[in-house]
Order: sequence, then structure tokens, then C-alpha cells
Amino acid sequence: MVHPLITEDDVTRFQRDGVVLIRGLFKDQTDLLRAGVAANMADPGPYASNNDKDGETGRFFDDYCNWTRIPEFKEAIETSPVAEVAADLMQSKTVQMFHDHVLVKEPGTSMATPWHQDGPYYFVEGQQTISFWSPLDAVEQATLRCVAGSHRWDKEVLPTRWVSESDFFPDEGQYMPVPDPEAEGMEILEYAMQPGDAVAFNYKILHGARGNTSTSRRRAFSLRLVGDDARYAARPGPTSPPFPGHDMQPGQRLREDWFPILRSV
Repeated sequence: MVHPLITEDDVTRFQRDGVVLIRGLFKDQTDLLRAGVAANMADPGPYASNNDKDGETGRFFDDYCNWTRIPEFKEAIETSPVAEVAADLMQSKTVQMFHDHVLVKEPGTSMATPWHQDGPYYFVEGQQTISFWSPLDAVEQATLRCVAGSHRWDKEVLPTRWVSESDFFPDEGQYMPVPDPEAEGMEILEYAMQPGDAVAFNYKILHGARGNTSTSRRRAFSLRLVGDDARYAARPGPTSPPFPGHDMQPGQRLREDWFPILRSV
């Protein structure tokens, strides 16, 4: 039996396409998460950015790794059914915390979130990975866009720095160039969403989002979790997030004092 918010078909689609929509995952935590985002923006962490780019309008704020210092985020994670749903979709006995991420596009923000996969930026390898992207405002035009099946590509997509558009790591030869999904006729999944809905997707799914040219804010909370087969992997440079001083070795499970187990059966 799977959690009531999802069906067996959702599990099948997540495994096949790498992405699925879940209605109401954080519906009871929306106000908590809005308060957490306000606290985060009032007191940004060391990784915060406004993604200032020449020629772009508005404000695109993002920040990550704040759940241990912002109590609203911690409470929302602990009181939502996110761990149970993650276990079902990943088909994993364990669900382990990786990190949180806040992305806010104020009205009139022209900058798009570039097409990318999260996996190449992370020091995690494994098939049992999951991100939840949940808007805290109703979204249509500025919603998340995912390329179905891209988690099964033979080669990962080149990670780049969003503002400078430079390569994130020195060895670009091990990656495929960033594709243009629309021009190349790829299957792009996107959904009109209400506050508290969530898109669940594998770390290797190619995804992005348009700018927010509407007159309303687009606040989003993302949560990244891992399952049974996730292991630390060395990268050719500092990762994002960097987590300096972690002392893990390739092939090890993520250390549980930094990345706690949220569910285990």
C-alpha cells in the first residue's frame, strides 16, 4: 500500500519518467513554509544569491541549507507526509535528509531558471533520489518544467553557473552539452499548481522554469532527499551545496549526524 496522496500509477510514472505531480503534499504546512521563506529572506544564509544578471529585471532570490536554523522549515518537514511519500516513490526503505532550497521570483522577474540537472552539482550518486518542488503561491506560467525520462540518459548534462554561464567543473568533456528541450522536441512536463502542491523528481531530471512576468510573487520551497542506494561521490571541485569539512569518502552513505534519517522501515 502506498501513501493516500499517491497511487501505484504515480510510483510507476516516477520510476519511468522520473517526475510526478502530487497534489496537496504540503497543504497543511503552507503557512509555515511562507513564514520560513520570509525569515530566510530577512536573514539570508551564506549561500544566498539574488542572481543579479545584466539585462535581467526583477529579483530572483535563492538560498539553501537553512532547515536547521529556520524552525518553520524543520517543523514543515517533520509534520508533512513527505518522508512517507518519498519512500514510496523511490521504492526505498530509508529516507535521508539532504538539503532544502528556497527560490523566490518576485513580480516582473525576467530571469529564467536555466535547464539543468541537480545531480551533477551534488556529491551524491544513486538511483534512489528525490526532490520536491512546492510553490507557496498559485503558479501557471512560472511553474517547474521537467523533461520526462532524462534521468535515464547515458551522460549527465554539463553543470553551469547560472549568472556567469560558465562551467561549474573544469572537465566539461565528461558531460553532454545543455540541450534545448523545446527545439529538440523533448517531452516537457509542466503543471498549473496551487500552494502546497509538489512536483517530485529524480536528481537527474533535466528541469528549469520561466521567469515570473506576472504581477504576483512566485515563492517555492524545495526539499532534497535520498534513499537506500545513495552514496557520497567525489567531484572535480567544490559541489553545490559544498558542505565543507564533511570528511566522507567515496562510496560511503551520507553521515547521519549531518543528514538525518527521516524514515526507516
